[in-house]
Amino acid sequence: MDMPPMSIVAITMPKWGLTMTEGKVLGWLKHEGDAIAPSNELLEIETTKITNVMEAGQTGTLRRVVAQEGATLPIGGLLAVVAPQDVAEADIDAFVAGFVAPEVADDGAAESDAPAPQEVTAGNHRLRYLDLGSGDGPPIVLIHGFGGDLNTWMFTQPALAERHRTIAFDLPGHGGSSRKVGAGDVAALTEAIAGALAALGIGRAHLVGHSLGGTVALELAAVHPGLAASVTLIASAALGPEITAEFIAGFVKMERRREAQDVLRLLVHDPELVSRTMVEDVLRYKRLDGVAAALAKIAGACFPDGRQAPDRTAALIGLTMPVQVIWGRDDRIVPAAHAEALQGRVPVHILDNAGHLPQMEKAAEVNRLIAGFIGV
Repeated sequence: MDMPPMSIVAITMPKWGLTMTEGKVLGWLKHEGDAIAPSNELLEIETTKITNVMEAGQTGTLRRVVAQEGATLPIGGLLAVVAPQDVAEADIDAFVAGFVAPEVADDGAAESDAPAPQEVTAGNHRLRYLDLGSGDGPPIVLIHGFGGDLNTWMFTQPALAERHRTIAFDLPGHGGSSRKVGAGDVAALTEAIAGALAALGIGRAHLVGHSLGGTVALELAAVHPGLAASVTLIASAALGPEITAEFIAGFVKMERRREAQDVLRLLVHDPELVSRTMVEDVLRYKRLDGVAAALAKIAGACFPDGRQAPDRTAALIGLTMPVQVIWGRDDRIVPAAHAEALQGRVPVHILDNAGHLPQMEKAAEVNRLIAGFIGV
C-alpha cells in the first residue's frame, strides 16, 4: 500500500497543563480550503480549566477538518489535516484512516515522557516546581499570583519550553508547596524563591511574574540584580495602591461553589471562561490543612486594609536589566491604569479582551511577547 505524501501534516489536540487529558472543540476559526500560516488562530478548545485558542504551527492549506464543533478528543487526537493543494483527496483519506492517536493510561492521563512536578527544599520552605525544556542561556522562571499555582502557566510553559528551559514554582502556601509562609510578606516570598533557585543551582534567569508573583519577580530583581537577566511583569501587583479588595477577601473566605464562582469570575474578561472544574479545584485546594491560614497571612501582609503597599514603581524604574509590562485592558483586580502610567519608561503591552489572566485569555500573544523580549 502506498504511503501518503510526507507533506501531509496532522493537527492534534494539544496538552495544556499537568491535568489536561482531553479537550472539546468549541468552534473553528479557519475552514477547509483556507490558507494558514504560523500564528494564525485555528480553533477554540475548551479544557477543564478554561477555554483557549489554538494557533497554527505550520504553513499550508487546511485540507480536512476531522473533529467538528462539539467533538471531544483525547490529547493527541486528530483535529485536522494540513497539506498542499496538489495532494490528492485519496491521500488525505488514507492519512486520516491510518492516523493512530496516543494510548491513554488507566489513570486517564495521556502517556508521555513529560516531567512530573518535583520538590526543592530551601531553608524552612519546601517548594513544588515544574522543570520543562532545555536550551542555552538563562532559564525562564515563572511565578504565579495570589491563590494560584504553577498551573497558572499551563498555556505558557509548554510553548516557551520548546526552545528554553522553564521552571514554574508554587509560592509558599500555594499549590503543592509547604504552608509555611513566614511573615507572609513580599520579602518572605521573595527569599523563598531566591533560596529555591540557589538550591537548584540557578544563578541567572529571565523572571516572569503574574500579579503577586510580579511583585516577587520585581523584588527578586531589585534585591538580587545579578540573578535577573530580564523581568516580565504580567498584571503585576504593587505598581499602584488600588486593588479589588473583594477579590482578596473573597478568595480567603470562600467555602461554597457559588462563592468561589463569583470570586473567580472577577479574574477574566469573559466570566463564561471559568469552568466548573476550575471552581472545584480551587475549593479542593482551599480545604487542605493550613491553606486558609497561609492565604490569610499573605493577604494581610501584602494587601493591608484592602490596598497595595508599599508601591514598588520606583524600584521597577530603577532596575538595570530589561523590563516589560503586560496587562489586560479589562483587568478587574488590578487596574490597567497602573500599566498605562509606566508608558514611556518601560515597554508596556495592554491587551484587549483580557482581564487579570492575560497569559490564559490571550496566551499566544503573551507567549510571543515573552519569547520576543528574551530572544527565544
